[in-house]
Amino acid sequence: MEDEKNEKGFVIKDRRLFDETGEIRGNEEQKGGNRDTAGQEPPSSPPLETGGSGSDPDEDMYLPEVNFANFVLSMSTTALFHFGDFPDPATSRSNRNLKAAKHTIDTLGMLRDKTAGNLADDEKNLLEGVLFELRMRYVKESQGS
Repeated sequence: MEDEKNEKGFVIKDRRLFDETGEIRGNEEQKGGNRDTAGQEPPSSPPLETGGSGSDPDEDMYLPEVNFANFVLSMSTTALFHFGDFPDPATSRSNRNLKAAKHTIDTLGMLRDKTAGNLADDEKNLLEGVLFELRMRYVKESQGS
């Protein structure tokens, strides 16, 4: 995509890392060596989103490996959040939402049903264990209401 100037003097520059075919663009396009950007700093990568907490954009953010076990544990943490175990980062207050917790637990149950026969033994055991613990917690929480 070529740089274009409109009548108001705006410069439109395609800064995507990949071209229309999905290939990585050449170094000459990434370095910004054309006449419109001469003397300017090369564009920096956009910072990782940190959830709008206002933290330092240079702060490194750890993201765990994307795998089935971490996904199940993430969903489990979401259910625990809805049980009120963790404060909302925006308000610093814990809120209990049993309907949302049940929805997350039901989603994990659906995931177990849809992945039956396709999981390794450790993945199956993790999912079964998490579901058991969350369901028992839900029964306890709903009886206390």
